[in-house]
Amino acid sequence: MGIEDKLPSGILLTTVEGVFGWLRKASFWPATMGLACCAIEMMAYGTPRYDAGRWGQEVFRASPRQADLMIVSGRVSQKMAPVIRQVYDQMPNPKWVISMGACASSGGMFNNYAIVQGCDHFLPVDMYIPGCPPRPDMLIEAMFKLREQVQHRPIGANETLAIEEAEAAALAAPAKYEMKGLMR
Repeated sequence: MGIEDKLPSGILLTTVEGVFGWLRKASFWPATMGLACCAIEMMAYGTPRYDAGRWGQEVFRASPRQADLMIVSGRVSQKMAPVIRQVYDQMPNPKWVISMGACASSGGMFNNYAIVQGCDHFLPVDMYIPGCPPRPDMLIEAMFKLREQVQHRPIGANETLAIEEAEAAALAAPAKYEMKGLMR
């Protein structure tokens, strides 16, 4: 004799984690982190043609303390990498990172000492978007895939432990361009 027997039909029961996952996936607040030409495609994502407002993402935050998603778009120089990491560290948990474009994901055509060969060297990246430049609809697809990942994350003390483990594993993993079997 549980609570299910006492409620009238048509009442939906769920877990607190399910509700929080649903709320999180419906309200990403991206940080503005446009570094090069991919940033123009990221800006186009918010225009009426692609309309990021349909999914609650129309407001790009200028303050990292108000953002929970960082979209690294463009090439990352050696001098800019510590600044991006500082912005990432200032974001409240839970937070996610999308690497947008070939330059942010693997250094792109800039294989030299001044450009970091992928932002996964200093950030735990959740989603990679290929292309040079990637189209805004590719960013929409990545957002939908990230939303599915976000919905099933734990909350509370389990969340803190999961975040620490995921970040440690992501930073310990080899960079994408060092993995065997990928096209160069």
